[in-house]
Amino acid sequence: MRTVTISAALLLGLVWASALNMPAQAQLADETPSEDAAPETPDENTEVPPKVQAASALLGIVATIDEDMQFTGNGATFTIDETVVTLVFDINADRMRLFSQIGASDGLSGPQLRRLMQANFDTALDARYAIAQGQLWATFIHPLTSLTQDDFVSALAQTVTLVKTYGTTYSSGGMSFGGGDSNAEIQKLLESLLEENET
Repeated sequence: MRTVTISAALLLGLVWASALNMPAQAQLADETPSEDAAPETPDENTEVPPKVQAASALLGIVATIDEDMQFTGNGATFTIDETVVTLVFDINADRMRLFSQIGASDGLSGPQLRRLMQANFDTALDARYAIAQGQLWATFIHPLTSLTQDDFVSALAQTVTLVKTYGTTYSSGGMSFGGGDSNAEIQKLLESLLEENET
């Protein structure tokens, strides 16, 4: 996969535009700029807020991963290992979210929902299974400014792995916290697969 370099100015511009278009930043009705007024540009000496820097850094990582990423008003949609992932951030709330669609949730049975909840306890790790808008998702949620680059890369890997292991190990990686039910469920799965191969 080729990498692509996007200038910091472009990324900062996109994030600034996203932040300025938030409802909390709406202009008062009587503050209509004149047609002759020069467009406002950030002063070069103006310090970029940490939330904007953090969002810009995430977009930079995504752009390196997928040169065909699609910018949205508050994030991007991109592909990792044939899995479509969406990044969204809220500058004002200092939050970010990754999510990837797995499939329709309407047909999930009770045992399937139970298995998802078991996985969320011990094998999904930092990412999670979730249901919204009639769909099952793999998702990761975190404060924006305290998310390190390594944490973000790990979050991407975990989210994509949850999608790919849905229906088998329901795992976001090699680790599993003790005290849950998933290890026993994975053992049952392995035993049933071995039995099928023997027949």
